[in-house]
Amino acid sequence: MKAKSDNSNRFVIIMAGGRGERFWPVSREKTPKQLITLLGGKSFLQQTVDRVLPLVPIKNIIIITNAVQAPEVRRQLPKLPKENVIAEPVGRDTTAAVTLGAAVVGQRNINGVMAVLAADHVIPEEKKFQQVLADAFDLASRGQVIVTIGIKPTEPATGYGYIRVGNELPPPQGVKKYKTTFFKVEQFVEKPYFEKAQEYLNSGKYRWNAGMFVWSFVTITQGLEKHQPEMAAACQRWFAAAKTPAKLDKVLAKEYPEIKKISIDFALMEKAQNVVAADGAFEWDDLGSWTALARHIKPDAEGNCVVGDFIHVDAARNIIYDARTKNRTPIAVVGLRDSILVQTDDAVLLAHKSQSQKVKEMVKKLSELKQYKKLI
Repeated sequence: MKAKSDNSNRFVIIMAGGRGERFWPVSREKTPKQLITLLGGKSFLQQTVDRVLPLVPIKNIIIITNAVQAPEVRRQLPKLPKENVIAEPVGRDTTAAVTLGAAVVGQRNINGVMAVLAADHVIPEEKKFQQVLADAFDLASRGQVIVTIGIKPTEPATGYGYIRVGNELPPPQGVKKYKTTFFKVEQFVEKPYFEKAQEYLNSGKYRWNAGMFVWSFVTITQGLEKHQPEMAAACQRWFAAAKTPAKLDKVLAKEYPEIKKISIDFALMEKAQNVVAADGAFEWDDLGSWTALARHIKPDAEGNCVVGDFIHVDAARNIIYDARTKNRTPIAVVGLRDSILVQTDDAVLLAHKSQSQKVKEMVKKLSELKQYKKLI
């Protein structure tokens, strides 16, 4: 499905950095979560690009990554213009990435409207997502509003930030009605404890903060000028340099290490008064660990979620993932419960499901041992 020709002022910025820690040993520094194939036969980055192509021409999709991962990004997206893969010299959190993306978009189209998306989200209901994104594009192009896509909670999750929404907004003049419902944003709140998350779910007034934004170049630059003047000044410099990719790389190499690390939520979203939430009424998941992956794998009769050839005796509620590309043999397990077992060509991970967040600690430990650095 091709994008319509009248969508030339629409852009998508995909943030595709990360260090490949949470899904080790399948993910590595050069191939973090968004660049590996865990579900669906394609990497999460490739799925993200496919998901937005019906709305945006491929020449208007821009990937913000880093120097280590840029070659693999280009390999996985051969139809994307080479200059659309921009490598940050160092990681400086989402405000810097957003500012850089805005500068590039503005240089190409001063009237551009851009969506900022993560490269590693799981969104099975693509048509519903595309409808929400299309409506958000339209709304953002009509006025000075910042649109964030909030996901309707399905459980009292404690791993996400939340957005408290207020009154439903009427459609702008000239629009009969969007298929998507938009709300005035009242407050962004941090990750809650379980009881508070249950309150949020029961109230119906909160949405998960999925970190998906839509705004025009004019709106984002005005927001930065008001709330982050140093970043606004950087945007102007990068805007001028973005005429030539080589010049932009040179300017970023000089300036980026000095940019303060701050998320766009803290830097702008929590301060701005013109934020609107699009009701993200579609299935969504931000895979943060091996245990989260199990939500997308049909379990066997004993509750084991398996990818690979698995034989067991008295094993239950495990996550088994075989990522070997050669010499694949059955994984045989006896009496294992509530565990994660992942095997690649050069490493094996065995962890209790309750300790899945500590995989990052294991990666750090491996990095400190000279003989294992090649596994990072």
